[in-house]
Amino acid sequence: MHYAVIARILGILLMLFSITHLPPLLIDLHFGDDTWRSFIWAFVITLCTGAVIWFPVRAARGELRVRDGYLITALFWTVLGFFSAIPFLVSDKPAMSATDALFEAFSGLSTTGATVLSGLDDLPHSILYYRQQLQWLGGMGIVVLAVAVMPMLGIGGMQLYRAEMPGPLKENKLSARIADTAKTLWLIYCGLTVLCALAYWIAGMSLFDAVGHSFATIAIGGFSTHDASIGYFDSALIEAICIFFMVASGMNFALHFLALRSRSLKAYLRDAECTAYLKLLAAVFTITTLILMIYSHHEHPLDSVRYAAFQVVSVFTTTGFGVDDFSLWPSFLPFLLLYTAFIGACAGSTGGGMKVMRTMLVVRQGQREIQRLLHPNGVFGVKMGRRKVPDRVVESVWGFCAMYMVTFFGLMLLLLGTGLDPITAFSSLASCMNNLGPALGEATANYASLPDSAKGLLSVAMILGRLEVFSLVVLLSPGFWRY
Repeated sequence: MHYAVIARILGILLMLFSITHLPPLLIDLHFGDDTWRSFIWAFVITLCTGAVIWFPVRAARGELRVRDGYLITALFWTVLGFFSAIPFLVSDKPAMSATDALFEAFSGLSTTGATVLSGLDDLPHSILYYRQQLQWLGGMGIVVLAVAVMPMLGIGGMQLYRAEMPGPLKENKLSARIADTAKTLWLIYCGLTVLCALAYWIAGMSLFDAVGHSFATIAIGGFSTHDASIGYFDSALIEAICIFFMVASGMNFALHFLALRSRSLKAYLRDAECTAYLKLLAAVFTITTLILMIYSHHEHPLDSVRYAAFQVVSVFTTTGFGVDDFSLWPSFLPFLLLYTAFIGACAGSTGGGMKVMRTMLVVRQGQREIQRLLHPNGVFGVKMGRRKVPDRVVESVWGFCAMYMVTFFGLMLLLLGTGLDPITAFSSLASCMNNLGPALGEATANYASLPDSAKGLLSVAMILGRLEVFSLVVLLSPGFWRY
């Protein structure tokens, strides 16, 4: 393990992250919110800590190994969560405890969107902007951004990229050099953010709301600058724009690159995961709309179509925006939507969940086992589209699913031990571990009423979900620490 190199990288990343406290400072100066001291303190503390870590090992060099990449990623997301909480903790408005500040910071950085805050409409603009910015930075992954600039710092980035990027096919790159891949992803990410902000602005949002909600939409985060979320605007046009960009952000970003390069939509139609993703969205939307109409939950049938379309896309992609309280929907719909969050968005997207690709591979592996039972001497493969999936990938998917479920059930028992009722414990854990945000039971409105111990466990669940379990659990293996 290259501990000196790891410390050097961690110091550099912290110093880079300190710069992100300056935009909220400018927002504060513009609106006169008088919260600038919070961001000055956060900037100085983060910058100085990074410098203290970096300076003694500034000359350290070495090629990163797989273990180094996992350790840096886990350390940085954990450490970054603590430093991200400083503005929440120092600011007088909102007045937050240490546990609540950490919960909000981890929720933003992991793009979960769960919140302990209420009265968002009355909070300072700088704090509101900072929450949105945290989600935007966490969306594509600050580590991937760092990979784009690491060659200039003399640091290799492939192992960091592998530890950070979601999905089972982590070796896929858009270009020969990993730094070029990270830059390409971030250019697409920034381009979608700009387009989304412009669309919101033209549709009637203020510039501040348009930028803030574009950050959360493209990051599939779900934080809003209003308590009523997207429902605050009561605009079918804004909701349609939001649906479009949530669906786009839930797709593999490599497909956006291929579509732009070929100037054709064929890249989306030829991708088995993308087509399955769209079909699942359509199927859940149809079921939800029919149930709402059968139970006459809304006065007008078109309202059922409108709200079903938005909430299905929002929850399925693990964004977490709201225009209607789906916890009050009839029959099994609240749990159906929560279950879709377990599937989540596509691999290589900014969404959470187990990913559509993994779900497809689990189903097809199950089908293969049925064929083997019927034809013991037959040889059957697992395919995605026309491409045969290596057995090593299928095995890794099964391993991930097993580890995911073991971790989920373990955390579920711990949450029940904190005094939560089963519905609140299950829904809040499902929401946080899949980086969704909204939950049922006591956490329907927000997570403020939950005990501090539960908030701590849910914060861990957010990071576990964001880094897809293995990136953190691997650190618990004794073999990881052997040379």
